[in-house]
Amino acid sequence: MIIVISGTSSGIGKATAVRFLAEGHEVYGFDVEEAPFTHYNYHHCIHDVRDNAAKLPDIPAPDIVINSAGTLEETDAIDVNLTGTIRFTQRFIESPRLKSVLFIASASARNGAEFPFYVASKSGIVGYMKNQALALAPRGITVNSISPGGVLTPANKHILDDESLYSQVLAETLLGKWAEASEIAELAYFLTITNRSITGEDILIDNGEMLKSNFIW
Repeated sequence: MIIVISGTSSGIGKATAVRFLAEGHEVYGFDVEEAPFTHYNYHHCIHDVRDNAAKLPDIPAPDIVINSAGTLEETDAIDVNLTGTIRFTQRFIESPRLKSVLFIASASARNGAEFPFYVASKSGIVGYMKNQALALAPRGITVNSISPGGVLTPANKHILDDESLYSQVLAETLLGKWAEASEIAELAYFLTITNRSITGEDILIDNGEMLKSNFIW
């Protein structure tokens, strides 16, 4: 299959590209940074999702579109995470081969626990995902999102390198850990390749952070 993934130069996007390549799929990766690796089935395109979709290169019609490009920067959050995601998706939505569309949202979309524009952008992704699930269902296309909690990626380096901060965030999870990017990639693979009946759903993967509570009696 032909897989289109945004944000493949690091983190979840990179891990997702690696997962699909391992199964023999052809991957077209898009990012503002250079390619993170070379592979005979990987094609890297330098592209900013904030740019007009007309600037995207012509590639074969994809079977799967995965939106992983994102930023933690408040000033860019809406433009990159939400508007850019919508623009990128719309560029490929008419593919006659399309079988599945996936978005990487955030646990913050559910609990509002980060910065305002970031939270709004991720919440918007979940809403847009549901909109597209409704729109694409007549074509038999599944559309879902994944909402990760803490993930071990370069974007979280400032926490991972600070023993005190890292201990605090781990204490907020039931399992006492954060997820590996490869775990998110594995779920992405299931939702787009294996799955046939889940659509319009936002899947939480947060090591139990959302459920964490202290019961006082």
